[in-house]
Amino acid sequence: MNKDLLLSKLWEQYMSITPSAKKIHALLEQNGEKIENDHIAIRTFNDMRVNISVLEKPFVNAGYVAKGEYFFESKKLYAKHYEHATDANAPRIFISELELENCSESLQNSVKVLLDTCDQNVFEKEDLVLSGAVWNANSYNAYASLLEESEYAAWMYIYGFRANHFTINVNALLNFKNLEELNTYLKDNNWKMNGSGGEIKGTPEQLLEQSSTLADLCTINFDEGAKEIPSCYYEFALRYPMENGELYQGFIAASADKIFESTDVKLQNLS
Repeated sequence: MNKDLLLSKLWEQYMSITPSAKKIHALLEQNGEKIENDHIAIRTFNDMRVNISVLEKPFVNAGYVAKGEYFFESKKLYAKHYEHATDANAPRIFISELELENCSESLQNSVKVLLDTCDQNVFEKEDLVLSGAVWNANSYNAYASLLEESEYAAWMYIYGFRANHFTINVNALLNFKNLEELNTYLKDNNWKMNGSGGEIKGTPEQLLEQSSTLADLCTINFDEGAKEIPSCYYEFALRYPMENGELYQGFIAASADKIFESTDVKLQNLS
């Protein structure tokens, strides 16, 4: 699958459960903006059938190259980011995985059962990253059990393989000189922002500032009844020049750690 088709399919799938992203996109375009994408984030488990080395394949085949790696000890996550080898305008790809060996035996067993019950051929598909939950995710009790230990694992149980978020490149916006102005504009238009660690994560000194909306709520029809579960969110990134004058291309682990929480149901309850 070529790069443009892959990214387009990820966007379509993302919008299907994140209507706020489509509305924010339209709102900014009506304001005269041309939206550029900074990066796309994807989640997975570090099981050898679905780990980063598996999820990266369609991107590597489409011309992406691994650049940086990141560790999130408190959330038991490891991540890598990728940049396109020849297209400087292509969005970065950020793939994270839950380090199962650092989780409880109960959570490890739950994930193993999920993966074991799948048709194993599905893990060989080129479009696995677009496949959503390839297991049976109809138990609210299973979701709640995972949520007690790892919001990340609970989100994966419901939504599976897809873009967790897209990110607007704030540097390319015409009418906002900083992230604070953009956040204010969004809040004035009734969007709720992720306030964990402050609305703006990172500093100019760190060469990257980020903010994000809270995830949309999606109705999931569990065996136990319908429940609203946080789905995906929209992120905003402002990059600063390094000493050589080029914009910083990487990520700040401490900031990304708080961005992850945009899907946390606890923040929904506080907003």
